[in-house]
Amino acid sequence: MATAAEGLLEAGTQPAKQEPAVETAEEAKEPAEADISELCKDMFNKMATYLTGELTATSEDYKLLENMNKLTSLKYLEMKDIAINISRNLKDLNKKYAALQPYLEQINLIEEQVAALEQAAYKLDAYSKKLEAKYKKLEKR
Repeated sequence: MATAAEGLLEAGTQPAKQEPAVETAEEAKEPAEADISELCKDMFNKMATYLTGELTATSEDYKLLENMNKLTSLKYLEMKDIAINISRNLKDLNKKYAALQPYLEQINLIEEQVAALEQAAYKLDAYSKKLEAKYKKLEKR
């Protein structure tokens, strides 16, 4: 392969990809005892900060839910009062309608009688026109 790469270089072109160099492994060294305890303290401090933030967020969520529930409860109480008022007003209207019912029946009866009188008046008018026509006919003779 090295000869092929050299042949490409000699021809004036570069190879498409060069092979990576071999890396050497380094020996893992244990950090000093003081570094470990400092790292542990730092980790515990950061975990405490994280958990405090999570608990604070959860607590705030519960407070928000509590406030929303209180507001919803107040709205339901308002709606209950409105419904009670509507019910009371409806009962009053039903009582007033029941008190007016005899008068409404009388109005309906009068309306029927007026309609009958109107029909009688039309018949009487038609009959009087016939009589008038006969009278004029007799008068001409």
